[in-house]
Amino acid sequence: MDAQKIAIAEKCIAGAYADTLSFPEAVSILMEAGFEGYLVDYRSHTRTHYLPGGETLMLATPPEDGPVAEKFDAAAVSALIAWAQSGAAEYTYAAFNRQVTAAGCAGYLVSFTGRRVVYFGRTGELHVEHFPQ
Repeated sequence: MDAQKIAIAEKCIAGAYADTLSFPEAVSILMEAGFEGYLVDYRSHTRTHYLPGGETLMLATPPEDGPVAEKFDAAAVSALIAWAQSGAAEYTYAAFNRQVTAAGCAGYLVSFTGRRVVYFGRTGELHVEHFPQ
């Protein structure tokens, strides 16, 4: 993967954790760079970016405060997504991650082409969130 794409992916991760880049902004930047999506894995503390030709880029992410809860609480995950989308002043990406893992979310797959995010639990439970129109 070329250095420019790596730098863009790193910028998007850093911007999310610094709360200087919103999810829609990061999606736009990554799509413009040619990525088709990414996978956040809370258990391995990684974010893997995908290009249409099969190239991948796995980057480390900061570890969360605790392990992923055993039970997946889809209602709690949905409420946390609504909080993230609300623009609330107290929202931070780190707080979202901490709370969503406490709700049993082991990770999520963002598909730009599918215009959705699939959140999943440790035993395969799912919550699908379509991009807002």
